[in-house]
Amino acid sequence: MKNNIKKYFFSIKYFIVYLIISTSFISCFDIPYNTNIKRELFGKFEGQEIYLYTLTNKNGLTAKITNYGGIVTSILIPDKNGKFEDIVLGFDNIEDYLKGHPHFGCIVGRYANRIAKAKFTVNNIEYKLNANDGENILHGGNKGFHTVIWDSEEIKNKNEKGLKLTYLSKNGEEGFPGDLYVTVIYTLTNNNELKINYEANIDKPCPVNLTHHSYFNLAGAGKTDILNHEIKINANKYTVVNEKFIPTGELKDVKETDMEFTSYRKIGERINNINSEYFYSGYDHNYILSKKDKKLSLAAQVYESVSGRKMEVYTTEPCIQFYTGNFLDGSIVGKNNYVYKKHFGFCIEAQHYPDSPNHSEFPSTILYPGKKYKQTTIYKFLIKK
Repeated sequence: MKNNIKKYFFSIKYFIVYLIISTSFISCFDIPYNTNIKRELFGKFEGQEIYLYTLTNKNGLTAKITNYGGIVTSILIPDKNGKFEDIVLGFDNIEDYLKGHPHFGCIVGRYANRIAKAKFTVNNIEYKLNANDGENILHGGNKGFHTVIWDSEEIKNKNEKGLKLTYLSKNGEEGFPGDLYVTVIYTLTNNNELKINYEANIDKPCPVNLTHHSYFNLAGAGKTDILNHEIKINANKYTVVNEKFIPTGELKDVKETDMEFTSYRKIGERINNINSEYFYSGYDHNYILSKKDKKLSLAAQVYESVSGRKMEVYTTEPCIQFYTGNFLDGSIVGKNNYVYKKHFGFCIEAQHYPDSPNHSEFPSTILYPGKKYKQTTIYKFLIKK
């Protein structure tokens, strides 16, 4: 009997040793994955620490993201010759971001684009917002989501690396009602996709319209303009706006106009025709995607022939804002001391219609208590040789 007990404990002992060795062995193979997300101190703001996270997939693609504003500070991808370059505009340090910038790479909220006269009405209650664009409010106001420090958490899975950001936008922030709980997850997949998942819930009815605002240049950020990039947008209509960039309510067909990108066209081919006090020589328009549901679908494709880089944009949202950096004027010095001039970057911002809270004919953006806001947008990077 005693011998049997000894044999039993002897077996248990060696089983435990086996588990320890096996776990260590497996961990050795997990090291490449675990080291593919790195956190470093990026700076401080109002006594809070700001971090910079570096995500790298198995193909060597790298995305750098800070929890200040959820800003994507850098995306490194190869060209057709295998040379890696940064393709998003931004800064080398947190101090330049803190000085203010034209929404480089950030999360935009509570409401992307504009709300006319900085007010809206829900359930017969009028809410006055903090105007920051003349009499209107743009991209959530002066203290939009692009200026706050988000709580951050690393996500480490075998096939993808990610960053989870959370933020509580309190009742009354920039005039918006309700406590809004927001989660944004950035994931860099091994399919060379930067995937952005948004979720939010609230305790009072309020319009919610979130987006991402990177300025892309597939030739390399800051090296040249984007006018020779070719773009295709899966949209047949756009929202007409007035001189303040506020929708008139009219939805106009793009067919056979300078607004049409249903097949590949160079961005600069007709850009000077979009030249008035309204648009300052460039595109800054909300395109209504040709889709009937909220499923993830291809919204736009952009190709730069010299580098061979191509980007595809997928989204669950009904619209995208196509913006060609019209207000970049050479006054901003960015990464590597590059001067950001007019048309040096383009934005494809997945969103709902601008000013929809004041247009009953547009799809509603009101988020109600008990309901969940959900959105997914993917920027996929490819090489076309």
